[in-house]
Amino acid sequence: MCGIAGIFEPRKNQPAATLRLQAAAMADALQHRGPDDRGNWAAVDGGVALAFQRLSILDLTQAGHQPMTSRSGRFTIVFNGEIYNVEQLREELLAEDSGLRFRGHSDTEVMLAAFEAWGVEKSLQKFNGMFAFAVWDAETRSLQLARDRMGEKPLYYGWFGGTLLFGSELKALRRHPAFDGEVDRGALTLLLRYNCIPAPYTIHSRVRKLGPATLLTVRGESDSVEKQYWSLRDVYEQAADQPFCGTDDEAADALEELLRDAVKLRMISDVPLGAFLSGGIDSSTVVAFMQLASSQPVNTFTIGVTESSFDEAHDARAVAAHLGTNHTELYVTPAEVQAVIPKLAEIYDEPFADSSQLPTYLVSTLARKYVTVALSGDGGDEIFGGYNRYVWLQRTWTATGWIPRVMRRGSAKLMGSVSVGTWDSLYKTASPLLPEAFKHRLPGEKVHKLAGVLDAADPRAMYLGLTSHWNEPDSVVVGGSEPPSMTRNGATPGTSAGLVEEMMYLDAMGYLPDDILVKVDRASMAVGLEARVPMLDHRVVEFACRLPLAMKIRDGRGKWILRQVLYRHVPAQMVERPKMGFGIPLHDWLRGPLREWAEVLLDASRLRKEGFIDPTAVQQKWAEHLSGQRDWGHHLWDVLMFQAWLEASHSPVLAAVGA
Repeated sequence: MCGIAGIFEPRKNQPAATLRLQAAAMADALQHRGPDDRGNWAAVDGGVALAFQRLSILDLTQAGHQPMTSRSGRFTIVFNGEIYNVEQLREELLAEDSGLRFRGHSDTEVMLAAFEAWGVEKSLQKFNGMFAFAVWDAETRSLQLARDRMGEKPLYYGWFGGTLLFGSELKALRRHPAFDGEVDRGALTLLLRYNCIPAPYTIHSRVRKLGPATLLTVRGESDSVEKQYWSLRDVYEQAADQPFCGTDDEAADALEELLRDAVKLRMISDVPLGAFLSGGIDSSTVVAFMQLASSQPVNTFTIGVTESSFDEAHDARAVAAHLGTNHTELYVTPAEVQAVIPKLAEIYDEPFADSSQLPTYLVSTLARKYVTVALSGDGGDEIFGGYNRYVWLQRTWTATGWIPRVMRRGSAKLMGSVSVGTWDSLYKTASPLLPEAFKHRLPGEKVHKLAGVLDAADPRAMYLGLTSHWNEPDSVVVGGSEPPSMTRNGATPGTSAGLVEEMMYLDAMGYLPDDILVKVDRASMAVGLEARVPMLDHRVVEFACRLPLAMKIRDGRGKWILRQVLYRHVPAQMVERPKMGFGIPLHDWLRGPLREWAEVLLDASRLRKEGFIDPTAVQQKWAEHLSGQRDWGHHLWDVLMFQAWLEASHSPVLAAVGA
């Protein structure tokens, strides 16, 4: 894993040495992503410069040094990520060209050979990996930027006065003197709705995120072509024409074979390797297959918290003991978690308000003490139907959609008037009488969430409500107008897919790359740890799309087929528990140890002076939250993360940000 940065100036004539220095300064901001080596390059005839910070994973010698130029001299690349099927590609290239010779065994060298043999786009279709890269084609004098299929690795770019800047993180672009950091108020409305800023938007109006599975070819500011080399929408539509027609056992066998290979490929490393383990379905499956592929105990890592409703450490400990891993756990105090908060603006570069960013950073910090690579179980929920909302929404709409909205609105108001704590107490009393499918952690929060969408006009509106924080963010952001986004405005596959499949598709296209994968990448790379995600191997994704919904959600429970595979290796009772997610007791902390910090950032006069957030709605929610009348923790965290970022933007760390 690494950090990349660069400059393309098709109409300027700056000396190559100047461009190299500017690109090197940009890459310096990414040293945390690649502390082991660095390099920079500029075309002799000017116009382009590439820079690189390396975290050495494969081929630790100078044969893996970047920027790297192809054998013919045509292509020069900076590449962040890993190509897992590199040996297969190497063999295929050697079979086609018996005279081909490789200097080392890095995947970067194989990528360049592939570009020369097959071209960039065809090579992308052959790659199995997570990546973001920039490659200069000296023959066509074009720059090509590309990102992996599911969006595991980030890439930002933007034009500034005839200069194209690009990099793994925004902080690299800010190092260039031409950078303009104007805040995009439309992007800010999206932050308040989704707790993240979805692609292609960023917090800066002149910077964009390259989308997953996208190849961008640039020859000039007004001469660029963007193309998808793989499409999840196409995968869904092809799956509808060619569904899996085997038995449950045949499906489990096929899935196990795919997952075993996906995990095994991601265990290729020249440095120590381990895994995050929560004890849930996804991470337990990944670790089970890691242990099967390993001749020695696999390193696993878990963070525990003292609040029992949020603690998964004891579940992970049981799974680790059963599988025989070398398990490390660390219980952290609220003070230790809170100490991370001042670092968030620098880690994420733009406001990012998924509060599980805190424990994710802490478990990454723990793992990095022992390993350089960690496998993660992320992706299973979106691919195999694991989120509770898939079952909740379908049941709720079927049960209530026929009721007049005015009546549903009254019921929602009544449900919302009861505090989260009261709902939790009622649920605790009734819990022994409830079936397993109705047992959830943090039930009060879920009831309030349901109340917020009960009067939706249609299922899509109900889904939007379930995935939103602020339902009308335009009214909160001064001068803000919410732009289109995948979750709200995106088209679903043109097939006979039902409501649940549509939600899974939208989550895989939006929530997964814009929230989950951003969280994992930034938290892990902040400490120089490479995180790999086997569930998002495109072969697994494509197979999962072919499975009928009944193999994903059955008897009101998601990830049914994945559970059947895991039960072959871990007893069901060890991993079956109410779904929790990787969170913190945010609502309580904002009333307690974080209150003073929050009150400073949410001060009405401060908000009014800064001119981005209307203080009226914020102050109302803050008062209701402090009183315990409502739980507005996530809504307030969205605002707090923007305020903390804005404050940091005037510090030396983000001094180039304009407001």
